[in-house]
Amino acid sequence: MLHRPMWDLGWIRPGEGEHLPSGVTDNRPGIWISYVAVADVERDLRNLVHMGKHRLVALSEFPFEELKIGGGPPPIRVDEGWLLIHHGVAGKMAASAFEQQQNVNYTAAAMILSADDPSKVIARSDKPLLAPETEDEISGIVPNVVFPTAIEKIGDQLFVFYGMADSKIGVAKLDRV
Repeated sequence: MLHRPMWDLGWIRPGEGEHLPSGVTDNRPGIWISYVAVADVERDLRNLVHMGKHRLVALSEFPFEELKIGGGPPPIRVDEGWLLIHHGVAGKMAASAFEQQQNVNYTAAAMILSADDPSKVIARSDKPLLAPETEDEISGIVPNVVFPTAIEKIGDQLFVFYGMADSKIGVAKLDRV
């Protein structure tokens, strides 16, 4: 089976070019969902890499996501559907990857996806839930980064674990409002 890239990989592999899916005009990386039949995985675990039925979940919408959005930890089931904590990147484009990382700001935000169809967003934060504020989040290998990596429920409390400026790991309480 021939697989083609779904978006512009030129920023990773120079000269690769842009291969947007039909109907998608925004070339910034977004959040997608893909599926694998459970029976195929039960038959052979290696089938987890043979995803199909790719569906767009979300693209950048807000200023804190102006360059791109991307996944964070795996979504967790909540009463309203699936809670997805994602990252947003804002800043200015640069010529090199290193220079780029020095001029951007990574934040964390949230979406609620439909329990019946997780490719549908039913609610979305229009401002970051977590943004670089502390010295450990502002100064590090890549400055100005909070990058959500895990959600853990301890007792009745949800916690989000996140990378801090690519140098340390932080944890924040996730409270319902």
